[in-house]
Amino acid sequence: MKELIIAFGLFLFIEGIIYAIFPSKMKNMLKKIEKINDSQLRIAGLIFTIIGFVVIYYAKN
Repeated sequence: MKELIIAFGLFLFIEGIIYAIFPSKMKNMLKKIEKINDSQLRIAGLIFTIIGFVVIYYAKN
């Protein structure tokens, strides 16, 4: 459970740094995301989820 909290904190830290350093680029990126189909976003999300799971799996072993 402690590792999950640390991972969530790291996620928030990285997201915060990106928005703090590149606020205008993040606004542009969010505008571009609106133009992408829901199915393409869903597939990309699933791919990143699987990659993240594999990375965590190999890091733990």
